[in-house]
This record gives sequence, structure tokens and C-alpha cells, in this order.
Amino acid sequence: MNIYIYSDESGVLDKVHNKYYVFGGLIILGSESKEEWSRRYSAVEKILRAKKKVPKQFELKATNITNGEKGKLFRSLNNCFKFGAVVRQEKVLDNIFHSKKDKQRYLDFVYKLAVKKALEKLILDKLISPDKVERIYFYVDEHTTATNGLYELKEGLEQEFKIGTYNYNYRIFYPPIFTKLKDVQLQYCNSNSKLLVRAADIVANKIYYIANQDSNYNNISNLHITYFP
Repeated sequence: MNIYIYSDESGVLDKVHNKYYVFGGLIILGSESKEEWSRRYSAVEKILRAKKKVPKQFELKATNITNGEKGKLFRSLNNCFKFGAVVRQEKVLDNIFHSKKDKQRYLDFVYKLAVKKALEKLILDKLISPDKVERIYFYVDEHTTATNGLYELKEGLEQEFKIGTYNYNYRIFYPPIFTKLKDVQLQYCNSNSKLLVRAADIVANKIYYIANQDSNYNNISNLHITYFP
């Protein structure tokens, strides 16, 4: 089985001016499920575009549409498994904010651990058989990241899910959760041309909004949230 993960972010990593930073997205199990969710989400987008009288080129991202329209898009994903990471910035160590590289490394850590926790929950719920997963495809909304930054994230994802990680301080090896994984792919995408990355944008926006309301996620089905730190 292949796993497809679509994700986006919301907020700015700047603890002086922002309370939360968020990742959010979809975890889709198998190619048939991916095609089904693509059809469903596309159908809702088509209805909204017709009502708004906007062309297909108009991107239905959270920043371009009303709260009611965001709600319709989000509800179309009710039965799709969703994940999120909520960074409580006031608790993050100050030295992480010292350089762009330090911030990116921290966000890479947050991202891969949030995905791992969500996948472990799916394994626990017996929705995934870990020895039957062959490939994981990550589709992330593109942003200004240096080429070496993209390489480092891909390398980190491969270590986490394919190779395993080693804690040098405690001399402990943590094996990957998918023992027969053949490949990990990472692609940075323009959401304008990647349907389910736009869906991930709607999920990230919803998580960010609820976080800033200091509310909880109990009434949202199929959503796994990990808090940092």
C-alpha cells in the first residue's frame, strides 16, 4: 500500500507577534482512496466556483474565500483522516528563533513528528498494517526554502520512516514504523495546480483558527493533533 500525505502551514514562526504556528493536512491510504477524495473535493470546489462566478484559475485557498465557503470545503473532508501540529510559540526555546536555519530545522522536526504520531494512531486503530506499506508520498505547499533545506527535510523523513533514528546521547536506536518501506518521496507543490494541497490549506487554516480561539478539536472527526513543545 502507498500512503499520500498532503500538507500546508498557517501562521508565522515569530513568538513576539504570534501565539501559534500550525501544520495541517490529509493522510490518504491507497491510490483508489486518493482518486476518490480528489473527485469529492473537486466537486465541492466546482460548486463554489459556480456560485462565486469565478474561473477555474481562481484559487480557492483560505485567504481568498469566506468563512462559510471554507466551512463547506472543510466539511467535504469529514471522513478523510487529517493531522495537525500546533506549535505553542511562547513555550519554544528562544535560541530556536536566532537564525532562519534553526527555525527551519525545528519546523522540520515538528512536521515529521506530527506525521509520525498520526500514522502511529492509524496503526493502533488497525487502519494501517505497517508491514504492508511500500511507499510514502509527501506533497507540501511550496514556500521559500533553499534547495539544501528541501534535501534536509527529505533526508529527515527517510530516516524517520525508512531507515530509523539514533539518539546519540542515550545510545538508543529507534527503528522505523514501516519495516518494509521501499521509498519516501517529497514534492513541493504550487497549490494552484495541486488539488489536495489546497484541501490541506483549508485544514491548516481550520486548525489555526481553533488554536487562536483557545478552543479544542474534540468535535472534529478523524483529526489527530500533536502539540509542541
